[in-house]
Amino acid sequence: MSVVIDNATGLVRHARQVASPNYDARPEACGPNLIVVHAISLPPGEYGGPWIDHLFCNRLDATGHPYFAEIACLRVSAHMLIRRDGELVQYVPLNQRAWHAGESSYEGRQACNDYSIGIELEGDDDTAYTDAQYTMLSAVCIALEQAFPDIQRDRIVGHCDISAGRKTDPGPLFDWDRLTGLLQASNSARC
Repeated sequence: MSVVIDNATGLVRHARQVASPNYDARPEACGPNLIVVHAISLPPGEYGGPWIDHLFCNRLDATGHPYFAEIACLRVSAHMLIRRDGELVQYVPLNQRAWHAGESSYEGRQACNDYSIGIELEGDDDTAYTDAQYTMLSAVCIALEQAFPDIQRDRIVGHCDISAGRKTDPGPLFDWDRLTGLLQASNSARC
């Protein structure tokens, strides 16, 4: 599977585009050098439906589910979402700052939104991720490494790694070794 990034626009070709208003400019001379993997399901533990799109576009109906009343006022986004079936959705151009990490730091550097790309996986801490999600995530990571030379393999982290004690995603069932294996296999295939 191949993912192509248009560096001029920051858009990912073949991704379903859903424009979120929840982003702003990255600080001057601050390009992405970190990938942050998240998990999201709306309502919690349920998959499918338009709710993630609605949340990231400020259209979540607070009366649609009891949990939605708690989060409908949030102004959040991510650069991309990978659904359970592997569908790739893009909300924010990669050259812009998505509002995905909140209070965060990595290797002593604060404000991870400034220098990271946020990728949501449709999932939660209690459900294994799908083959299609791992395949798409590895393809996206490879494309990001090619488009942004400052992103290296050791700079792919979980939300839990940048917001320790506050966040747990992508959760204990996320298979980091599997992702690493897919990335390494891709390198071997290109050689």
